[in-house]
Amino acid sequence: MNFLRGDVGDFFTDIFKDAGTPSVSFFFVLSGFILTWSARPRDTMPDFWRRRMIKVYPNHLLAFAATVVIMLLASDPLEAKKFFTSLFLVQSWVPELPVLTGMNPVAWSLSCEVFFYLSFPLLLPLVRRLSVRGLWALGGVLLAVPWLVALIADKAVGGTPLLPGGPLTHEQLWFVYFFPPIRIVEFVLGIVVARLVLSGAMPRIGLVPAALFAVGGFVLNAQVPYLYSLGGTAAFWVMPLVVAGATADANGTRSIMRGRVIVKLGEMSFAFYLVHTMFVVSAQRWLVQDMSDGAALATLFGCLAGSLVVSYAMFTWVEEPLVRKFGRARRPRTGPPAPPAATAAAAPLAAVDAKD
Repeated sequence: MNFLRGDVGDFFTDIFKDAGTPSVSFFFVLSGFILTWSARPRDTMPDFWRRRMIKVYPNHLLAFAATVVIMLLASDPLEAKKFFTSLFLVQSWVPELPVLTGMNPVAWSLSCEVFFYLSFPLLLPLVRRLSVRGLWALGGVLLAVPWLVALIADKAVGGTPLLPGGPLTHEQLWFVYFFPPIRIVEFVLGIVVARLVLSGAMPRIGLVPAALFAVGGFVLNAQVPYLYSLGGTAAFWVMPLVVAGATADANGTRSIMRGRVIVKLGEMSFAFYLVHTMFVVSAQRWLVQDMSDGAALATLFGCLAGSLVVSYAMFTWVEEPLVRKFGRARRPRTGPPAPPAATAAAAPLAAVDAKD
């Protein structure tokens, strides 16, 4: 459902209908990058997992509880399979679209992130063993894998069509877009790119060219068959933007992205990501049906403003205090400190990561 109707609504729908694909790909790559960029030399698996869960689960549980309340108010059925898979963030392993998006729709990506976090302490030592040449080779393979996955889904995965007579099935969509072992390719790509930057082997990329490259990729991605525009194929277009942001932070380059307001918005972005869909979908359901385009557009901006207020509260009174109390790394008794370049750049980068 659109907030704007008619040709105007169709125009904006055509522009932004695929916006979620490169955005999710960007944050999957960024997650792997930041965790590698800020990795502590003597970190333990339990400590790492504890910090990640403290970061993710409290906000998720708040958003989940709000979703339950909204569903009860709307008299939507609370099905056990949707409820418990979403509660425990395992819904992305279920190849059923109603389960994947049945509660808070955006939480499916957290299901993938939990899998990434569980895998990271095992993946990082393996990637660290690679030479620069090996890192470049692995990066090339990882960029090609999503296209191969889309080809396999196109030719070998059947199932129930999303729309009667449509070319895309539920199973194809799940396999390419939602399935955690497929999406981890982008996360590992972030690990590889971080290792290349830290080793000094990555060419310097400016923020403006990287942003233009990402926008151009967004436009081009919309021109290929839909199945091939989903999932990790967008990683090729957003990867330079991750590199540009990292090198700018490491070099202390002046940037609007380092301003206090942008950093604060970055800190709030995880909570905003979790709640914004609730505001928008609720407004679409209960408010905008009989509104003029102007009133509907004002309602949309009101939803975004409300999401910002709630995300500020969640970050300030839930996420930040819990991370400060339980999520800090325990100092090792012995061993060298983390590399200066990594620790210096990790903070501003982490501020713009929607999930880490």
